[in-house]
Amino acid sequence: MTKTYVMTAARATPIGATFDGQGVNFAVFSRNSTRMQLCLFSDDGSEEIARLDMPEREGDVWHGYVAGLQPGQLYGYRAHGPYRPQEGLRFNPNKLLVDPYAKRLQGQVRWDPSLMGYDIKSKKKDLSFDARDSAPFVPKSSVEDPTFSWGDVRPNTPIAETVIYEAHVKGLTRRHPDVTLPGTFLGVSSDAMLEHLTKLGITTIELLPSQAFVDDAFLVEDQLVNYWGYQTLGFFAPEPRYLSANRIREFQIMVSRLHGAGIEVILDVVYNHTCEGSELGPTLSFRGLDNTSYYRLADGGRTYINDTGTGNTLNMDDPMVLRMVMDSLRYWVEVMHVDGFRFDLCSTLGRRADGFDQTSGFFTAIRQDPVLSNVKLIAEPWDIGPGGYQLGAFPPPFLEWNDKYRDGVRRFWRGDSDMVRRLADRITGSARQFDHSGRPATSSVNLLTAHDGFTLMDVVSYNEKHNLANREGNRDGHNANESDNMGTEGPTDDPVINAARAQRRRNLMATLLLSQGTPMILAGDEMGNSQGGNNNAYNQDNEIAWIDWSAVDTEFLEFTRKLIAFRKAHPILRQKLFLHSRERLVDGVEDLFWRRPDGTEMEDADWHDAGLSILCAELRTASGSPRYAAREDAIFAVFNAGAENNVTLPMPTDGKRWSLWLDTSRPQAELPLGADSVMTCPAEAVLVFVLEPSE
Repeated sequence: MTKTYVMTAARATPIGATFDGQGVNFAVFSRNSTRMQLCLFSDDGSEEIARLDMPEREGDVWHGYVAGLQPGQLYGYRAHGPYRPQEGLRFNPNKLLVDPYAKRLQGQVRWDPSLMGYDIKSKKKDLSFDARDSAPFVPKSSVEDPTFSWGDVRPNTPIAETVIYEAHVKGLTRRHPDVTLPGTFLGVSSDAMLEHLTKLGITTIELLPSQAFVDDAFLVEDQLVNYWGYQTLGFFAPEPRYLSANRIREFQIMVSRLHGAGIEVILDVVYNHTCEGSELGPTLSFRGLDNTSYYRLADGGRTYINDTGTGNTLNMDDPMVLRMVMDSLRYWVEVMHVDGFRFDLCSTLGRRADGFDQTSGFFTAIRQDPVLSNVKLIAEPWDIGPGGYQLGAFPPPFLEWNDKYRDGVRRFWRGDSDMVRRLADRITGSARQFDHSGRPATSSVNLLTAHDGFTLMDVVSYNEKHNLANREGNRDGHNANESDNMGTEGPTDDPVINAARAQRRRNLMATLLLSQGTPMILAGDEMGNSQGGNNNAYNQDNEIAWIDWSAVDTEFLEFTRKLIAFRKAHPILRQKLFLHSRERLVDGVEDLFWRRPDGTEMEDADWHDAGLSILCAELRTASGSPRYAAREDAIFAVFNAGAENNVTLPMPTDGKRWSLWLDTSRPQAELPLGADSVMTCPAEAVLVFVLEPSE
């Protein structure tokens, strides 16, 4: 007997599908539609079993209640209204629409002409109308009960103590021989991964997009996929391919286990655009529900502003779109227990019609929010729109990815001229960009590498990108990689070149973990992982992009562990206040000295010596530090990108001596060792001395 479903009075809040134990309250935003229908589907999503008119509308929210429905019920929407694309109105009830608030999606988009709201064969292109039903090819939204018995205690690691580890859910785990359920959220929190992460010493894992996303049609045609995931379809739903049994609790279990190991979870999120592309893209959700509200439009409404390079830009000036983003962020914090977010192309989120504005609705909303203002917030401070490069312009409490750090450190160790003064800026927190508005020195997220670009091994192994596997004629990806193959392009058996590459990697990693700011390590860099010179592996769901756990550089892994432990042990290296060579009230000694190799202080002419290749920094607790701040005497760091050089250490204070704690040219040396007043710094090496009691 066919079951009858009836919609009754409901609530306009919360938006989404909410199970109350007796049934489900459905609420969906659509300002310009004239009729909204809820479609229910069979357990496997293959059959539409009911189509119900939403009976009530409160403001711009349609809502209705269906008694008897349970978690796991699949559904979607059909929105009726005017179809006038030239005005931005693209309602087409023949297109099944994913609920923007869906907590889980079942299935993936299967590309078919019916996904388009227009007839792809028509000469009118997007001005035409397509009447085919898209339901068989669209993922189904699922009613979920997200309650979970949380036994975890959030680590709440202070930003000054944070070491971020950027990883891809599948790429991190797929080739690990001891990971159960590789390629999934549960794989990330498997015993084998927890052991690796805790031994490494990172505090925070930052996962590439884990919200439900779509494989672009052009990639599917080439038998490739959207590996990175920067094409979001569901801002509340975990990516289905990372679930082993289609349960959202798998994500929650992952977070709980990571928290139990003392590791925070940050999500890389994409709120600047959606997967629907330009006016020639599919109608999957937002476009069909209310195109003029969800997107920033141009040409009277027919086309899309494209500040993201993906075909569209979310309209963060619309209060209901902004509400969706805020609701999504709070859901991931309050229900899924994540500890923060890295915002892709964050400049877009702050752009108004007249340009980037750090007081835009998005920044104002998130900074005043009692939940979101207390988690870690990281901006990718650029996009391709007008005035899109905004490094240093984001308001507190945002941290920012610092590409100037990446490029400057790479160029210094490559041996480029006039890089000493630039390195000095980078290792002291990039104050030129960040020392304003009360922002701390931790605002700079220092990185050598990230998912987008060369791995650390490839930085020292390739001069050119090698992206032919992406099937774009090697035209994609960055051309200016500031890399150096050390004499041979790619892998080599030459022991001299391999030794030089190993030394360069140690210098780079040491610089990262000795710098003021918040360090971020790309997963696999600690083990010497390579992508074969591919610097844009966004569509490589294969061994190019998966970390190779069978070829771990154990010596470099141990070296990285020691560096992280050294950073944690020395608060001078991770201060909140900037170092500006200011006298300290406690002893009248300046907090920072820049020295020549002979021990004298650098002068103006030294900073403009383009041939200078050695930087010596004496670091102390910053002037103005509160009395309760962790203190130690001093650290003296030498960064030598040139030839062997004798270095005179600063005169130690009474009862103290300098001890050598790091020499990148001798990674396996038994340190610390007592230091002489003059020490030889090997060519292309980092030395670090700590001022300690002389016993």
